[in-house]
Amino acid sequence: MTHTVDAPEILFEDEHLLAAYKPEGWLVHRSDIDRHEDRILLQYLRDLAGTHLYPVHRLDKPTSGVIVFGKSSEAAAGLQAQLDSDTSVKQYLAICRGYCPEQGVIDHPLPPVADFKHQRKRPKSELPRQDAVTLFRRLGTVELPFAVDRYPASRYSLVEVQLKTGRRHQIRRHFKHISHPLIGCPKYGKSSHNRFFAEHFGCARLMLHAHRLQLAHPISGEVLEFISAPRGCMGEVIQKLGWLQSA
Repeated sequence: MTHTVDAPEILFEDEHLLAAYKPEGWLVHRSDIDRHEDRILLQYLRDLAGTHLYPVHRLDKPTSGVIVFGKSSEAAAGLQAQLDSDTSVKQYLAICRGYCPEQGVIDHPLPPVADFKHQRKRPKSELPRQDAVTLFRRLGTVELPFAVDRYPASRYSLVEVQLKTGRRHQIRRHFKHISHPLIGCPKYGKSSHNRFFAEHFGCARLMLHAHRLQLAHPISGEVLEFISAPRGCMGEVIQKLGWLQSA
């Protein structure tokens, strides 16, 4: 199955900030963890907008969706303060294994993710756990007649997720914790279901998309809302499973 090529897009821009759509597979900024990746969103948007941009928050490489940048250190600081607190709304769409509960709160502290070798040498029991809270609401379910796991059929849910804290890989780790791992996640997911989506739908990406961001303008205080529906193969999977109205 062929899919349209996903490219970054500016969703909103004024003299103080820029909101954009980040495709899956792009890094927000250069990183030693993935030094060979040349799809760098920050550089792409700087060239497109013709101005310097300040990173405010991040989306992991395999996650797509809405992201915002400041055009000055003052604007960036104002945006970051909101995103680090409970004054902004950060909502995601995710596809997980099984029929997850209709709604709930996952309040489960998480240790920091160890990206570098020197961090991994420390036993997990020694790493301090940080408060982590995730809200979720199930939008749709589907049962497919394929024996992906040990059952004759396979069940999946489309979920709207809202972050109350911003820990690394929080959504993926929290959904693994409640035994409803996200599809397409090699680290916290289940390989049999990941392979099924790759082979059956031609979609091997992480099924996680930042679809809505609401915050106050850092200068004027006006409430801003940025929304971007899932694109590419994740959008096609949502459509094929009959969830288009839910998303």
